[in-house]
Amino acid sequence: MNQISERETLHVSGFLMFLVELVLLALFVYLIVFYAHDVERGTEIIIGILCLLLFSLAISGFFVVQPNEARVLVFFGTYVGSLRKPGFWWSNPFTVKKHVLLRIRNFNSDKLKVNDSQGNPIEIAAVVVWRVIDSAKALFDVESYETFVAIQSETAIRALAMAYPYDSHDEVGTSLRGSPDEIADKLRQEVQTRLQVAGVEVMEARINHLAYAPEIAQAMLRRQQAQAVIAARQKIVEGAVGMVDMAIKMLEEQKVIDLDEEKKATMVNNLLVALVSEQEVSPVINTGSLYT
Repeated sequence: MNQISERETLHVSGFLMFLVELVLLALFVYLIVFYAHDVERGTEIIIGILCLLLFSLAISGFFVVQPNEARVLVFFGTYVGSLRKPGFWWSNPFTVKKHVLLRIRNFNSDKLKVNDSQGNPIEIAAVVVWRVIDSAKALFDVESYETFVAIQSETAIRALAMAYPYDSHDEVGTSLRGSPDEIADKLRQEVQTRLQVAGVEVMEARINHLAYAPEIAQAMLRRQQAQAVIAARQKIVEGAVGMVDMAIKMLEEQKVIDLDEEKKATMVNNLLVALVSEQEVSPVINTGSLYT
């Protein structure tokens, strides 16, 4: 495919050409008024008619470029260039001057129902912030660049959702819910790759809706709760074991009490029960034995 890249077209200040137009009109009026009745001054009359023709043709060459927009000029099917400079301009009157917006725009996708990498049905939607940076590619390399942005953005969102799990319970891998910044960066790169051909720059892409599909939402919520409880229990047990180990080492180092293996086992059991139990533990104080 023969791709076209944007280049600046030849242009002239519209105000300067407006003065030229006034001169042509004034010449036409002068020559016709003063020489129309004199048949021997045919040359002046012809010059006057030519001035009128030039005046009429040049009128269609005027155009205005607003801030953050471009005009793409096409001469009988051939791209001749684009103009981004805001102002009042004049160019070849036989060119078609097409309008392209360069402003930053948002694309909000619909809620898409897809399966994540683990096969769970989820609902996902995203917002894509984009703008046209190459007006020629936007007009000539795709049929409709706005429609192209919408379709390719949704395709990229689907591909991203299928490549990662909804949630990562081991807190190590990348997930759609647990790694928002990383996922946003990958989504922007994915969309940019697809929209490069249309001369579009993706400034930001971020997920703005993420949820399990309604038919499995309740089941997945219970699963998340169970996994959260298990993860919390693991943390509690790890912390309790560390505290027990520290307590025994400190008692031995400071020689507060001499513990044999049986007493260590009893202490470990009591401390773990006190630290891991979900209910408040009531201590039992041993003040000694009645019998010696």
